[in-house]
Amino acid sequence: METSELVIDVQTKEVSIAVLEDNKLVEFQKEPCNMSYSVGDVYLGRVKKLMPGLNAAFVDVGYKKDAFLHYQDLGVRFNSLKQFLKATISDKKKLPPLGRFVPNVTEIPKEGSIADVLKVGDEIMVQIAKEPISTKGPRLTSEISFAGRYIVVIPFGDKVSVSQKIKSNEERVRLKQLILSIKPKNFGVIVRTSAEGRRVVELDTELKTLVKRWEDNMSKLLKSPKIPSLLYEETGRAVALLRDIFNPSFEHIYINDEPVYNEVRDYVSVIAPDRVNIVELYKGELPIYDNYAVTKQLKSGFGRTVSFKNGAYLIIEHTEAMHVIDVNSGNRSKSNTGQENTATDVNLSAADEIARQLRLRDMGGIIVVDFIDMSEADNRQKLYDHMRTLMANDRARHNILPISKFGLMQITRQRVRPILDFTTDEVCPVCLGKGEIQSSFAFTGILEKKVQEVVQNLKVKKFRLYVHPYIAAFVKQGFMSLQTKWKLKYSWGLKVIPDQSLGFLDYRLFDLDKNELELKEESETLST
Repeated sequence: METSELVIDVQTKEVSIAVLEDNKLVEFQKEPCNMSYSVGDVYLGRVKKLMPGLNAAFVDVGYKKDAFLHYQDLGVRFNSLKQFLKATISDKKKLPPLGRFVPNVTEIPKEGSIADVLKVGDEIMVQIAKEPISTKGPRLTSEISFAGRYIVVIPFGDKVSVSQKIKSNEERVRLKQLILSIKPKNFGVIVRTSAEGRRVVELDTELKTLVKRWEDNMSKLLKSPKIPSLLYEETGRAVALLRDIFNPSFEHIYINDEPVYNEVRDYVSVIAPDRVNIVELYKGELPIYDNYAVTKQLKSGFGRTVSFKNGAYLIIEHTEAMHVIDVNSGNRSKSNTGQENTATDVNLSAADEIARQLRLRDMGGIIVVDFIDMSEADNRQKLYDHMRTLMANDRARHNILPISKFGLMQITRQRVRPILDFTTDEVCPVCLGKGEIQSSFAFTGILEKKVQEVVQNLKVKKFRLYVHPYIAAFVKQGFMSLQTKWKLKYSWGLKVIPDQSLGFLDYRLFDLDKNELELKEESETLST
């Protein structure tokens, strides 16, 4: 069984999460700390415009572009939600218990019109189904749900569904009967694949937690919230990702921030008390991604060209409408094993890397792969079967078509968030593309000035100076290195640390509590 590790890097402006399987980067998520939206957030919004031609409405939920709500996403229980919202806002004293709430039995027709259900100015409770992508605003749904590790709770429903991925009929029946015996009235439940084999106490505990989450957040309606307003915010990205992917193969979860470490540790103690010790607080001096070789894999895995085996490589192009991947054999074309065998071998290896890239970049929508031509039908079928096997563990919904007569494989993959864009090319910060560089002494002079400012102006004696590994090596070389001279001249609390994520002449300063030290910016010229 392959082992998995989670590495969480918490910075002042963003949080990023890397998933490693057998030390190989397979998933990467990055979000700014001031991110406006997250899938799962629940808002009280207002209908701004009806679009009968699209059978949809645009809803103001506080974003610069109004969010999109299609009629099909209202849900058959929309009338009950509307009735509950009206009763709660008009009462303003006590939240109506959903168990004693008499739902509206009139379901909206599946093929109805948006104008028959909503009108401009209506207050409406919605949940983010897809985050804003490119020029599009968020996609909404009125089928509110709260996801846990083992189950998903759906208010105003009454149906219990079990994941199709649980193959045992006996287990499916057991889970359905178990949930039916413990769930409260007017709550529907979807039993997730991870619930297979779980005891009643585990499922009951999570069910009560999710129902309480609904009650706690809906009570905000009693306080006359402004419209639009956020009623429920999805758990932190670290916990949300962990909730979806946590499995027994996880050996370590490394986190470089104590509050997030405590949050994740608390969550693991609830869902897997015997595994809580896998959560570790990283206290090393090197950046956490450098220490676990994530930075190197990010720089090599996100470019337009991706090498994967014996000189073979992929060309990956992204457009607004689709993604195109071209498979190239590179120097493998000089092999003596025969064209058909070479093409098959390269294509099978390319499929491994493509499946990884889809998860790593979170590529969604339409993906077209141009494999190397193979003349034998058996080899084309072998490649198709291999790709389906590789994609079986992908959590995003997807569909794969057999290779066409043009040698193309078409894949559709669920798109929930914008594709991750990670820049790997760097413009030389010294010459700015001109081809001439200045002496390293010029930059070290600037660094010394910054060290002096930290000690004399900010009155900080112990701090860390992060620079590019080449600069760090230059500053530390020799017995009487520049680092030693700066320590003697300014402070022994200074330490120079290499950081692979920084540009050649970039630098960052942090105190011992990992707070970035802000210095007054001045226009500086690098001259000898």
